[in-house]
Amino acid sequence: QVHLVESGGGSVQAGGSLTLSCVASEFTYSISSMGWFRQAPGKEREGVAGIYLALGTTNNADSVKGRFTISRDYAKNALYLRMNNLKPEDTAMYFCASGTAGRYDLLNPRSYANWGQGTQVTVSS
Repeated sequence: QVHLVESGGGSVQAGGSLTLSCVASEFTYSISSMGWFRQAPGKEREGVAGIYLALGTTNNADSVKGRFTISRDYAKNALYLRMNNLKPEDTAMYFCASGTAGRYDLLNPRSYANWGQGTQVTVSS
């Protein structure tokens, strides 16, 4: 099973930026997609951004479009989430995941089998 470790979370003021990193123990051909998800207290886990590995195509949630960018580095077995212009409503635990989501299903958490432990992002107003 692929082991995922996130880092890069922290506390910032509104308008600030953070870059989250996720290092995978391996990339395998059985995994078609990777994504970032978040979960705030009392809320369901939601997809933030996903990438379809074979094509490099991405999809972002409407709430983060124009602010967040997902990218990957195959050489480092890494996935990144660059977050700009952060808002208090972005406060949540952020999780990295890998799975078999199709290119049009990247933000569905049910399509991901492997999850990291999460990294906390807190944005103050």
